[in-house]
Amino acid sequence: MLLVRVFLTLIVVVICSVLPLASAAAQTKITIGVAAMSPRTIPLLLAQEQGLFAKQGLDARIVLIKGAPILVASLISGDLEIGYTGGTPVLGAAASGPHLKILASISSKLTHMMLAHPNLKTAEQLRGKRFGIQSLGGTNWMHTILALEYVGLDVKRDNLNLLMIGDSVVIGQSLEAGRVDAVVLDGVLARRLISKGFSVIADLAPVNIPMVNQALVASPDFLQKRPELAERILMVLVDSLAYTLAPMNKSVVVRTIMRRLKIDDAKVGEDGYQDLMTSIDRKPFPSLEGLRNIRRLMATQNPKTANVKVEDLIDSRIIRKLDENGYMDKVAAGYGLK
Repeated sequence: MLLVRVFLTLIVVVICSVLPLASAAAQTKITIGVAAMSPRTIPLLLAQEQGLFAKQGLDARIVLIKGAPILVASLISGDLEIGYTGGTPVLGAAASGPHLKILASISSKLTHMMLAHPNLKTAEQLRGKRFGIQSLGGTNWMHTILALEYVGLDVKRDNLNLLMIGDSVVIGQSLEAGRVDAVVLDGVLARRLISKGFSVIADLAPVNIPMVNQALVASPDFLQKRPELAERILMVLVDSLAYTLAPMNKSVVVRTIMRRLKIDDAKVGEDGYQDLMTSIDRKPFPSLEGLRNIRRLMATQNPKTANVKVEDLIDSRIIRKLDENGYMDKVAAGYGLK
């Protein structure tokens, strides 16, 4: 009888030790490419750190690919399953042939600020100055052009020099170091510079300029072959947005913002949190007007862009299904949101 008990105990131990391995092995591996590290990347990072991908049976690897054109090329070639980027590179790719699909847009208006060296106080003083951008024709470039348009400046007419510096964090560091004279940055990074005395030339948040700042993007081939996987990924996105917006998770979100964006000032971290709360949407429907705005400006650089039918770049079937079947509201209610 004792031997039987020992044998049964061993079986239980073996089963308990194997189950976690079996569960891990059952998870679907996916690779998500991020074109730049910015405040709007925080919900995606939280999804990974807080186990929201694992909850949907996904083992997500998030890869920083500096430069949206490279990320788009990786999506088209199939090296990436999902891209996390703006609408600008998607529209740019469509102008030369391959169409990608925007599945969701977590931020559909421009919430950036135009900042300058402390000695520069007005838009007029920026004529002939250097602006830091990530890449010509990229999303940060689009933000910069829209901001310049709003304050009445023109790149050619006002002899502005757009320098390709790097992602948003590097752009901010370049302004601090004096390598550029002005930048257009998102809230938390902008707040950090403001706290150090840099000038606010324009705050674009109250203007409500339509824009696709951060989108979840995939190739039509991936959507056709793996629709269930695409749906699970979008379920994670909805979950992560609700998690981020929930007041109960504020301390976690603030710590993640400060750690991931290398912020050491608690007040700047708090300001960044407040900015994030107003710049992301709980229901991340793709913005058609945002894409139309992008096409309008991109056409000034690439005439082929004017012929792109932006409606063809949006596939909102899954995200609308998650709204219509009550999933979005159910997830939100679980975090105490309405």
